[in-house]
Amino acid sequence: MNASEFRRRGKEMVDYMANYMEGIEGRQVYPDVEPGYLRPLIPAAAPQEPDTFEDIINDVEKIIMPGAASPACTELETVMMDWLGKMLELPKAFLNEKAGEGGGVIQMVATLGTTTCCSFDNLLEVGPIWLITDYRGSNKVNEALLQRINSAKKIHLVPCHLRDKFVLRFAICSRTVESAHVQRAWEHIKELAADVLRAERE
Repeated sequence: MNASEFRRRGKEMVDYMANYMEGIEGRQVYPDVEPGYLRPLIPAAAPQEPDTFEDIINDVEKIIMPGAASPACTELETVMMDWLGKMLELPKAFLNEKAGEGGGVIQMVATLGTTTCCSFDNLLEVGPIWLITDYRGSNKVNEALLQRINSAKKIHLVPCHLRDKFVLRFAICSRTVESAHVQRAWEHIKELAADVLRAERE
């Protein structure tokens, strides 16, 4: 890739990312894919010849983006670590493949190593990064509510167990989230919660 093509492709990538951010509300929050979906869709070994830029972008859109929330990133990393293991001619026991018991993912060690420094940040300077709200009801109601919320695929909640209580966690972790998004999500939760409680009474 020469400088001219690099400049052109770089602009195309910026456009791709900007279009993604602008259209993110139209994308599905929770993926339809199941864990393990990615490996059969990409080569078992690193390609010998480079793909075209268009083919790479098409693969990203068709193969990676449907599982972008999870589990695409981790699965892609494990496959590529297998590529590396095969290039180094490591024993199969070091690979993620079915026959192996090893494997790994790509770790950004410097980032992970400095995460604890965030505890000293001035949150007023950092800005509104996250919000966590726990919703507590009976275990049965919360489990039913979680199933309805995640099945609707408009937002995605994760549960946790606190002293034998099944608690739903509403976490907002993106700097691009606006108050209107939070309000819309909260109204969605309240609507589905009302449906669950109505079904309980019936």
